[in-house]
Amino acid sequence: MDRFLIRGGTPLKGTVTTARAKNAVLPLLAACLLTEDTCIIEDVPLLEDVSTMLKLLKTIGARVEQNNRTVKITARGKLNREAPYDIVRRMRASYYVLGPLLARFGNCRVSLPGGCAIGPRPVDLHIKGITALGARVTVARGYIHARAKSLHGGTVMLEGYKGPSVGATINTMMAATLARGETVIEGAACEPEVVDTARFLSAMGASIKGAGTPEIHISGGKELAGARHLPIPDRIEAGTFAVAAAITRGEVEITNCCPEHLTAVITKLRELGAEVETSADRLCVRTNSRPGPINISTAPYPGFPTDLQAQFTALLALARGTSTVTENIFESRFLHALELNRMGASIDINGNMAIIHGVERLTGAQVMASDLRASAALVLAGLAARGQTEILRIYHLDRGYEQLEKKVNQLGGKIKRIHVS
Repeated sequence: MDRFLIRGGTPLKGTVTTARAKNAVLPLLAACLLTEDTCIIEDVPLLEDVSTMLKLLKTIGARVEQNNRTVKITARGKLNREAPYDIVRRMRASYYVLGPLLARFGNCRVSLPGGCAIGPRPVDLHIKGITALGARVTVARGYIHARAKSLHGGTVMLEGYKGPSVGATINTMMAATLARGETVIEGAACEPEVVDTARFLSAMGASIKGAGTPEIHISGGKELAGARHLPIPDRIEAGTFAVAAAITRGEVEITNCCPEHLTAVITKLRELGAEVETSADRLCVRTNSRPGPINISTAPYPGFPTDLQAQFTALLALARGTSTVTENIFESRFLHALELNRMGASIDINGNMAIIHGVERLTGAQVMASDLRASAALVLAGLAARGQTEILRIYHLDRGYEQLEKKVNQLGGKIKRIHVS
């Protein structure tokens, strides 16, 4: 199991290019099951989560051809209608095959999902979405079995008690493309990844209006064709490098990004004292002093993203004063706070709120990553800390960041990956 050794205290400086968005690529790959034609997804990031999704598609019977970062998928011939537990347990996004398999074949069996240890993420809204399209759903022995002689359009409210669900919105939207008549998704998630999936489905021949708003209209029933698509840049990776610049008091230019997708994040960076410059596909962050204290509350897009909460918690651990971070999306997403405290941070957890008393410096220590974004937070803390930090269980990090240590080292950071057999 690999680990990182980080020597902190060096300001990061230079230019870094972000990858395409993992959270957009995964549903795009699943959407290829909606047609017999070949689909091509370009510039795919080389990540563990992507490898898991491709393995699942192969298990289902799709032909997958990968040439470096270009992936061709042809879902033709006899295909399996089951997504087995052995694969789905590794990554929650495997669940994206539910909508396409049901819509294409009228029958599928998908394991209940796994993923990071950040609290319960129920699948009730996914089931609600496909049920509104006429599916009959049973849950038994850890699997969801969905059946429908033919799907039909319907109206469904997909906003749950924690807000809209990105996964349920995308799954329902994909299924609705092959359902007869019009489907209306109310309370839809507005995230850029939803919009990107809609763009790909539209290129395949689907009729979708309103993606990026709380109400999406899909006119379904038309056979879809193959398409070629370039996914959006990864806003979470871009945000992580923006925090890296701030926490190390450096200056980093982030290219191949979309600042428009990071409005809430940029607002908070400026509020804590960082200088931020933006253009259409570029973001530059610089600072030479400790951040000021701020308050953050995570919220569905366009609010502050939960996937950057851990990284900002690490940054605010060094603030001049007391900050608060309120987590409104996931119930158990403060495990990184305990590890940051091992490095000298002063963070108290009260329910869904972290109260962060800023300290002047962090000190390197041995810490353990609990999930994908917590891993990134610990890397950021290690880059700012005095001395050496050792991070265990970095396989979480490899699920969502491609060669993070290489990119950081090109900016002047000092990270060494230790391979453990």
